[in-house]
Amino acid sequence: MIYRHARSIVPENHLTLFENSTSGAIFVDPMGRNQGGTGKKKEKIKCVTHVPSAVFQQGGSSNHLPMPMVRVKKLKKTESGFRATDTRYHSDVNAAIAAFAWKETQLSDSQLDAVWNRVHQSAGWDPGYVDSFVNMDQLPPEIDPELPKTGQKGDKAMHEWMQHADAFLRALLTLEGRGQSPTVHCSQCQVTGAKACYRCLCCDNLGLVCERCIVSAHQYLPLHRIEFWNDIYFAKVTLKSLGLRIQLGHSAGDKCPRPNMAWGDDFVIIDCDQIHPVGLDYCGCGRSSKGQVEQLLERRLYPATVVNPKTAATFRVLETFELLQYESKLSTYEYYQTISRLTDNTGLHVPKDRYPTFLRLVHQWRHLKLLKRTGRGHDPIRGASETRPGECALLCPPCPHPGINLPEGWENVDRGLKFLYALNLALDANFRMKRKDCSSEAADPGLSRGYAYVVDESAFQEYLKKHENETEPKSTCSRHDAVNLADMRPGQGYASSGIATVECSRHNSKRPLAVCSMQRGEKYCNMDYITVLSVQFCILQLFFISYDIACQWFIHLLQRILQIDPSSPLLQPDVEIRFLVPKFHLPAHIPACRNRFAFMLTPGAGLGDGEAPERGWGELNPLATSTREMGPGTRRDTLDYHFGDYNWRKNIRLGDSLLKKMKTATSDVAEHVIAHQELEATISPEKLSSWTDAMVAWELDPSNPNPYEVAVKTPTQAAVRRQLAEEEEKALATGADVSLSDEVSPCSLIAMGIDLEGEQYVCHVVICSLFSHYPLEAIVEDVNKITLGPLPRSSNHPGQITLECTYTKARRMV
Repeated sequence: MIYRHARSIVPENHLTLFENSTSGAIFVDPMGRNQGGTGKKKEKIKCVTHVPSAVFQQGGSSNHLPMPMVRVKKLKKTESGFRATDTRYHSDVNAAIAAFAWKETQLSDSQLDAVWNRVHQSAGWDPGYVDSFVNMDQLPPEIDPELPKTGQKGDKAMHEWMQHADAFLRALLTLEGRGQSPTVHCSQCQVTGAKACYRCLCCDNLGLVCERCIVSAHQYLPLHRIEFWNDIYFAKVTLKSLGLRIQLGHSAGDKCPRPNMAWGDDFVIIDCDQIHPVGLDYCGCGRSSKGQVEQLLERRLYPATVVNPKTAATFRVLETFELLQYESKLSTYEYYQTISRLTDNTGLHVPKDRYPTFLRLVHQWRHLKLLKRTGRGHDPIRGASETRPGECALLCPPCPHPGINLPEGWENVDRGLKFLYALNLALDANFRMKRKDCSSEAADPGLSRGYAYVVDESAFQEYLKKHENETEPKSTCSRHDAVNLADMRPGQGYASSGIATVECSRHNSKRPLAVCSMQRGEKYCNMDYITVLSVQFCILQLFFISYDIACQWFIHLLQRILQIDPSSPLLQPDVEIRFLVPKFHLPAHIPACRNRFAFMLTPGAGLGDGEAPERGWGELNPLATSTREMGPGTRRDTLDYHFGDYNWRKNIRLGDSLLKKMKTATSDVAEHVIAHQELEATISPEKLSSWTDAMVAWELDPSNPNPYEVAVKTPTQAAVRRQLAEEEEKALATGADVSLSDEVSPCSLIAMGIDLEGEQYVCHVVICSLFSHYPLEAIVEDVNKITLGPLPRSSNHPGQITLECTYTKARRMV
């Protein structure tokens, strides 16, 4: 079916060119164009067809098209007849030309929407973007020019901008003055003699106006930045100097008959882009019964003090800085200096220093936000000071919470399904989050006293006094620094060596009351305390606890917990605790620990890795430069705020994260099952049954033999030497002597060979470390040039042995 335009002059038999083409979205448009300004239109006909890729696959074409395409056929009139062109474009975006560039189409509204949905998903463009190219007789690009190009060098949009850099520069210079077409008189009021010399940098299209109009236009916008043209350049002025005053306690636009001027009439408001000196009046006529603080809060201005405030910050600047610091870990000083430089970047008119005030405002604001977001403002009985420990912490939604997200009877499930209602915890310490020995608890007690994630300091210090003289036992595993350096002091000038935490190892969320400061190293008493507090309200029956040194820490753990809290859920008789070592740290342990504390060998642990705290430290560490200079209370509060935002961002992204994990698990389960079945098919049924029974017995009771441990005992080198010596003694007693020399026995010769192999390995390591910049082939060539004389059979000269080892090893490397 072809749509023909009334002016088309193509004979009927020419239309068969289009009727025989592959069906799709077909339309015809005669495109008349002006030629050379003569006004004569050049007649032609165009057919645009959307061809799905499936059509070509069915047609058996040799050219495989992996995506839909657009087919454009044109017929142009010439002196001798017509000339035809046939062009194909591969792109969903170009396919949309068929639906929108020319309105004659066979597609329904639902089909058009489907085309644009596909275009929007692939490129993010709307119809207007494509129409802008079509109106200029251009095909839109197949990919977004603002996105980086794979396989191409550089950013196309940046290269295109470089060609217009001078135009941008001229525009900026023009805006530094009165503009291209400046007006002498005010364009707003048209008052004779009103000189237009004021402009606002925040209003979009106000232009140059007079003083009266600039004040009138900013009655409800008192925090805009105003400039005055002094016949040479634009100078900054304040609305206060032009007579504008902010009236509180009244409706917008009303004036108080008896205003009370702010104390000293030097009120300052801190906003996102400037520190504004303003004229501010409180209500004094009795219409408003509210005090100064409440009148300021009504206008979304946060006062610095509760008595005669002289400074306030807008809610906007406090909200902006709160999120900015959560994302970038920007310090308060850097942000305040940015606002100060936006106010005056020349140093000639430096605004009044309100940095200490801004610090206090930020601290109070974030504390109020912490209380507000956890519903503390809706409690009619308990005030903010009566907040319970851990009440303001944001819980991890996917973790099991009885009475919230667990079914009835969850505690009665079979033992094999208890892992569904298990709590996975991970412990770790961070020694980059140090704090200098500045301020004190009396001067800086903080605002959150155990309300969220950091423990209450007063109760924590009382607990530490009972354990200040304890010495940590040495490690029976590898030489773990967390054990052997537990009593190390933080260093001169520091009051805290870092922080420790307990997290949900499944979803990387901080637990309530699970963060404390470290006084020295990674002491057991600190880790015990936050572990007990983090689960004090948990009534689950199965816990998986991972820790870098769990193999040492879990020894006598229950006895230590009994001293902290005899009613702890971890001490209940129906509770089972499985201790694990994070996967990254596990290879540093001895072989016995690798089997006993491995995630992959622990039933119910799944594919967890226990490294959740490490991922959290990577985001928190940039904040260390700020927190190490803080007092103890401010530091604890700051950590509470940042951990709360960390948990919030984890929660809002859980949907995508869990969906990704579910897709991965469901897509790989069939492959794993088949691989497991194929492996079992290679094992005899009797051996497979015995292995399965041993594995099930160990999983039910870890005190049973671990089937994953190597049961074969290998003899030591000393035992082998002793056995060889005994055999030689028996042989000599019978008169049998197989020695090659009277001075060297076979046992001594074998021992010497083993020692030589050890020396070879040491020489290889030393050479590679000393000559890492030197090619290995050259080292081998130089070593092979050494001429060795005959060594005495009884010679034990270390230099000769080392030389022989080096030569032998070099030849082996070749």
